[in-house]
Amino acid sequence: MNTYKAAGVDKEEGYKTVELIKPFVKKTHNKNVLTELGQFGALYELGKYKNPVLVSGTDGVGTKIKLALEVGQLDTIGIDCFAMCANDIACHGAKPLFFLDYLACGNLDAEKAADSVKGMAFACEQTGCALVGGETAEMPGMYAKGDYDIAGFCVGVVEKEDIITGAGISNDDVVIGIASSGLHSNGFSLARTVFKDIHQDFNGEPVWKTLLKPTMLYNNIVTTLVEKYAIKGIAHITGGGLYENVPRIIPEGLCAKLYKANIPQQEIFRTIMEAGKIEENEMYGTFNMGVGLVIVVDKTNQEAIVNDIAAAGLSGFVLGDVVLNNEMKIELC
Repeated sequence: MNTYKAAGVDKEEGYKTVELIKPFVKKTHNKNVLTELGQFGALYELGKYKNPVLVSGTDGVGTKIKLALEVGQLDTIGIDCFAMCANDIACHGAKPLFFLDYLACGNLDAEKAADSVKGMAFACEQTGCALVGGETAEMPGMYAKGDYDIAGFCVGVVEKEDIITGAGISNDDVVIGIASSGLHSNGFSLARTVFKDIHQDFNGEPVWKTLLKPTMLYNNIVTTLVEKYAIKGIAHITGGGLYENVPRIIPEGLCAKLYKANIPQQEIFRTIMEAGKIEENEMYGTFNMGVGLVIVVDKTNQEAIVNDIAAAGLSGFVLGDVVLNNEMKIELC
């Protein structure tokens, strides 16, 4: 007799996953969450805002998950998934309100699925965001046995008069960088061709430990800065590196002139470039190269902002200036 389980979908494993994730998902909930896991939809009460604008973002972790699966470390991938979405909406000054996840696989392993969601819940707790629901899709025939993919969706809020878009950026503003924790979640298809042996030594430990460092969460520092200063533009440095992401916030007729020498060097990027025989421009167009977030402000505030970033336990530095230029929106010197 044919059954769903015989076809490759184990409903019991799905029920087990839900039971495993309930405790740490519950810890992310606050008074604004009006439903428990298991409802058809997640209800969230917005609360008191004068003129709220919702800001949404969705993303995944790319092929970083293949590395995580190979070494059996999926909790940090959950942090990555949340951070990639939440950092994006922070670029508009939004505080994250709630998060949903999507996990797809060939055959569901409840413990693996729960580990990834545990990481998402941890990241949500760090930023005051509620993990309100998600979908786990077991799809034999679509994914090979053992394959997983995850994606997330984050919704935040910002007062309309406080929206950050980059439109107010002007000549002679200063560009401040905030350091990344490493590769974050981009460039892994290239990095995996360089490190064919992920257990090879890198500074006294297997290189996979450095590669799997979770994406930095920037939401709390952005909240601190926007409450104290007039932040003109914010760019999350993801796929395409500085070359593709900084121009997204630079108005026409202006250019972000950035100085590579100002970026605190991370050895992992130098190793990838040398071992993989990759040209420097290709590196800067693929990886964040040590810069996770870029902030544009009036130069009178640059020292205070760098100090506030340091006080939050992060590394901030003056990355460059905004100059007049009708030909290009970014120049790396």
